Amino acid sequence: QVQLAESGGGLVQPGGSLTLSCAASGLTFSNYGMRWYRQAPGKERELVAGISSRSTTTNYADSVKGRFTISRDNAKNTVYLQMNNLKPEDTAIYSCNAALLALSYWGQGTQVTVSS
Repeated sequence: QVQLAESGGGLVQPGGSLTLSCAASGLTFSNYGMRWYRQAPGKERELVAGISSRSTTTNYADSVKGRFTISRDNAKNTVYLQMNNLKPEDTAIYSCNAALLALSYWGQGTQVTVSS
């Protein structure tokens, strides 16, 4: 059974930092591309960042470029999202996704709230 478990969310002031983690089990993690998505209240889900299976390629939404960094540790079956200089508009539920061809798995998500 595939499981993706996000952690690291919380309440942070504008300008602050958080690091999200997504621990995967039940799959050969190193074969999967990994992505972080977010969904704010009343808005559609958007792709925040992605990383290829061997970390050779990363991509980011324009809104987070220069502030967020995605990384992975295949030995720990974990993908990370380092978020710096957080803004109120970054407030959302952040979810990780594992994808390989037609296979796609989701975590439950973790809430990030940026507020003073």
